[in-house]
Amino acid sequence: MNQAINQSLETTSGSTRSFVRSLWGVRYQVKDVDRSADFYTRQLGFKLDRKNLPAFAQVSIGNLKLILSGPGASGSRPMPSGHRQEPGGWNRVVLEVADLPSRIENLKTAGLHFRNKMESGPGGKQILLEDPDGNPIELFEPAH
Repeated sequence: MNQAINQSLETTSGSTRSFVRSLWGVRYQVKDVDRSADFYTRQLGFKLDRKNLPAFAQVSIGNLKLILSGPGASGSRPMPSGHRQEPGGWNRVVLEVADLPSRIENLKTAGLHFRNKMESGPGGKQILLEDPDGNPIELFEPAH
């Protein structure tokens, strides 16, 4: 099997390269696309790129595209095993911020929910914010 994969990656010059062109974005499963798009644009400053209710929306900030898939989206369909794709979990997008403690206070004042308290380590400070469907968003301030 590995030989077949390696052969499919070989170019005519015999070198191996990736078939992945670039990072497209991150997909989050959500229950209400309109509510989620509103959360990301109003609370976190993302730009609304497109919205096709009730199936999906795409928001972006910098080079990050976040695809919000509602229950009717093609990216939300059950797996062949019947397992449903659902919001939540622990995989997450990491957003770099400045002055994390004051950002946390502002977001708490706005009524947003955090999974934990701010943690500090050698790489910096972080906290897990939840979107309206319980998808985690790591707010991260790197150590300087």
